[in-house]
Amino acid sequence: MGDIRFGVDDLGRLRFAISPLWETVAALRATTDPGGHAVHLPWLKKALGADTEAARRALLPHLTELPALAPPPRCPLAEIEEELPALAGPPELASSVRAWWEAGVRPHWPRIRAVLEADLAYRTRQLSEDGIQEVLTRLHPRLRWAEDRLASADLPAGTLALDGRGVTLAPSAFAARCVLLPARGGTPPCLVYPARAVGTLWERREETGDALARLLGRSRALLLSGTSTPSTTTALAHRTGLSPGAVSQHLAVLRDAGLVTGHRYRREVYYRASELGASLLDA
Repeated sequence: MGDIRFGVDDLGRLRFAISPLWETVAALRATTDPGGHAVHLPWLKKALGADTEAARRALLPHLTELPALAPPPRCPLAEIEEELPALAGPPELASSVRAWWEAGVRPHWPRIRAVLEADLAYRTRQLSEDGIQEVLTRLHPRLRWAEDRLASADLPAGTLALDGRGVTLAPSAFAARCVLLPARGGTPPCLVYPARAVGTLWERREETGDALARLLGRSRALLLSGTSTPSTTTALAHRTGLSPGAVSQHLAVLRDAGLVTGHRYRREVYYRASELGASLLDA
């Protein structure tokens, strides 16, 4: 059993982040245990194919060391090009990670990132409504909050005192449990946790009911279906094949009709089906 000890300053320095580098490492681990990651079966069929085999096999010998070499994320919405230079180890390792990213993860990144961004939107809303304790204890069923500590059997044995550095929380589509990345340089430690709604990650969202398409138009019906979890304009454009401009116009109509709502997080707005919109989708 391990725990993280929070001080008053640490509670005020809680951050959220998405790490494409960590997702690349976690995705590699998932390919070694398909039975333990059945939810990713549609992706695994492609990730274990001939097009990705060379990149995957080149990186597999480093699988056990990679989690310790990957840096904790530095900013909320980093790109992998920003994270790779901070990867510990020889330059060849970074090249192998990039090759696996390009072959196995990048083609699916817009869909993966949409789920991670939706998780961040949910957590930040929960933080404002319920407070930090509820956010921390609901990251995973095995996490427990007691006095000033967050404890779990998944954490390294002993106590990690944050000492005013704060902590970063990073959702992961491929993590099966919580993982603690130690602080490095001026970057605080990071707690990686399983993201919400991963079961929807590989669902086909392109098909909508004919009645709904006749009512709203096929493009707007597709977009409404895509907002069953919070999604950005960019993510919806990737999913539907519509241009970002067309997505924005259709979302404005859906919002004016009371079918979707918007929630701003940092530089982006996340759209989600309203109660009325969800009722239409269910019908």
